[in-house]
Amino acid sequence: MELRDYLALLRRWWWLIVILTLVGVGGAFGINYFRDPVYEAATTILINQAPGSLPDADSVLQGQRVAATYAELLHQRPVLEEVVTNLSLTVNPDDLERDIRVTPIRDTNLLELAVQNTDPDLAATIANEIVRVFIEQNIEYQASRYASQREDLETELASAQGNITETEANLQALESDTSSEATAERNRLQGLLAEYRRSYATLLQSYEEVRLAEAQTTDMVTVVEYALPGEQAGYGLPVILALGGILGAMAGAGIVFLLENLRDTVSSPEEVEQLTGASTLGVIGVIQVNSPADALVTVTRPRSSIAEAYRVLRANVEFSAINDPVHTVVVTSGTPSEGKTTTIANLATAFAQAGKRVILVDTDLRHPSLHKIFQQSNRRGVTTALAEGGLSNHLAPTGMKNLYLMPSGPLPPNPAELLSAPRMAQLIEALKAHADLVFFDSPPVLAVADATILASVCDGTLLVVHTDTTRIGTIVRSKEQIAQAGGRLMGTVLNRVSSSRDGYYYYYYHKYYNKYYGSDSDSGAEEEV
Repeated sequence: MELRDYLALLRRWWWLIVILTLVGVGGAFGINYFRDPVYEAATTILINQAPGSLPDADSVLQGQRVAATYAELLHQRPVLEEVVTNLSLTVNPDDLERDIRVTPIRDTNLLELAVQNTDPDLAATIANEIVRVFIEQNIEYQASRYASQREDLETELASAQGNITETEANLQALESDTSSEATAERNRLQGLLAEYRRSYATLLQSYEEVRLAEAQTTDMVTVVEYALPGEQAGYGLPVILALGGILGAMAGAGIVFLLENLRDTVSSPEEVEQLTGASTLGVIGVIQVNSPADALVTVTRPRSSIAEAYRVLRANVEFSAINDPVHTVVVTSGTPSEGKTTTIANLATAFAQAGKRVILVDTDLRHPSLHKIFQQSNRRGVTTALAEGGLSNHLAPTGMKNLYLMPSGPLPPNPAELLSAPRMAQLIEALKAHADLVFFDSPPVLAVADATILASVCDGTLLVVHTDTTRIGTIVRSKEQIAQAGGRLMGTVLNRVSSSRDGYYYYYYHKYYNKYYGSDSDSGAEEEV
């Protein structure tokens, strides 16, 4: 399909798209009106990365990754469970998690934590409590990494301090004793005390190194801005209504294209050409009729667009027969009520108006109607000519130059046998001798065998297709029936293209007119089609 085809499709179904657009707007308004307003409160925190090294580009990037990690940790269950407990919330952690949004601020170590709630004050309280709990848990986690090492060093420091204290007490007790044994003991204790003090100094240095390492590898989380009572979240009413309308319009367009893909009828010449392998020789609009004679628009309204479309059909038939001339043409359809009789009457008239000698033969021996259009008697015609032989008294004048009508005559009980009899072939030859073109109106090709019998003995066949009514399978089977009978499908006529498509008919009419005449021309339409 071309772009203009899609636009024509949208013009055809505009009412459905408009209805669904209004439904979308109404639905958006209803949802916005009946739902409780939601408020959002936000707090901002800073991730102070551990100063383990001098800052550079890599450390900044690493800091952003750390911030992204902390953004995920703020959503975790341990934090939310403690918040729910501390605030005695009626929601569970999973429900609370859905109301939280944590966003790393681009190119910074900042995080924005936003909480939505129907109570603006509670939204702010929850946001601040989440940050407080998270900071406490972060400090506990960071401290736990060195807790064991710190505890071991503290135990050893206490033991060393106890040894020092005990040794100093023993030395003090020997101060008044001047004996050689006491002197030797004091010397030993003083050496031991010095050793204890050196050991204590070493342990103390190790303890300070652990504390320094802990400080250098601990990320600190601080609050930059506490949350205040929340403001109403979401979009304003105009934006909500616009979004509802857009969604409704998109749904409408989707349904239209879905219906277009699911339909099993044809609506464009391209579709018919693809199914039949034959050209679409004419695109005809809808004819408004109050009586059978009104269908002859090439006579009653010769300056209308539809009359011009029949003249385009006449030109296309002539062009299709340039390399393989035709003198006898069968006009049929797949099923009844597709407009074959109106088509053949106007096409024959258009040829007669162009100076061709034309005989129009009603071989629909079951439901004839050409005599009604031309307001002639049906007492004599095809059946009487076959019974009596010859053409005299069986051709009726139409009141138009170059055009004669042979009605069906009295209806026989065996139309198919009558059309396949040798006398029918003799009648066709006699008709060819008296006219440049002989057109045969036949019953629908899928209803009875009459059309295929005529298609096998005539030079060409035109298949009339009712827009948006004729099914794809009908067209395919009609083509196959004509081919199996040995008939030549000259082309198709797309009939009753409605003007409700806002230019669809006119687009195809002018397209096929330009194909042969090279200009956009309409000889003054007198009617709305």
